[in-house]
Amino acid sequence: MTPLLFLHGVGGGHHAWEEQVPYFGKLGYPSHAWDQPGYGHSPMVEPYDLEHVCAALALLIEKLGDEPVVLVGHSMGGLIAQEAYVRYPKLVKALALCFTSPAFAGGSSEFTKKFIAARIDPLDQGRTMAEIAAKLIPTMGSNSKAAERIMAGVPPDTYRKAVHLLTTFDRRKELADIKVPTLLVAGSEDKTAPPSVMEKMWQKIPGSEYVLIENCGHLGPMDRPEAFNAALLAFLQSHKL
Repeated sequence: MTPLLFLHGVGGGHHAWEEQVPYFGKLGYPSHAWDQPGYGHSPMVEPYDLEHVCAALALLIEKLGDEPVVLVGHSMGGLIAQEAYVRYPKLVKALALCFTSPAFAGGSSEFTKKFIAARIDPLDQGRTMAEIAAKLIPTMGSNSKAAERIMAGVPPDTYRKAVHLLTTFDRRKELADIKVPTLLVAGSEDKTAPPSVMEKMWQKIPGSEYVLIENCGHLGPMDRPEAFNAALLAFLQSHKL
């Protein structure tokens, strides 16, 4: 079976996939959840840009074995999965792009400034990551205390760098060039990566598949694990991955 590599969001870490790694591992899939550079025990990279973050991911894939993997990316992890595929296509056998987008939303410098300010200003005002998490997680349609604990553990410096990283991503032009099996998973109540955005991605990626999870916000893998796992498993089985 093809190895699965799970990529977390900006407020996450490998613990965000605790409903997935054991589940797919028991089914026989070699399953791993990374900590992006600066998260968990993963060393920081400098500069903290898409090139160096994806190089760290490529190194991890190569260490896992001699075969390409299925990248399962949530939110920021979905951006990194797309970027890694463009840069290292031979390392990727399939993509599962979940609650994510093909580019940083907005596209204007003014929007970017407001986004960064909304995420970073609380840190500048002396708030802790725990305080930020307690306020932000509910706006994503989730009441997950686990998600709050995970985000509370993200180092503030890493969070700052990751927020800026998000604003540099744009792979809309490359969607039509994706040649591997691709699954897109959206949540009906997701305001961060709305279904309308993900449906447009689906239409542009040749042969891709789209699943909408009802009554689901942005943190689907944690909030609706049974539905999410079922969608991913069906995709893997249908492509004999």
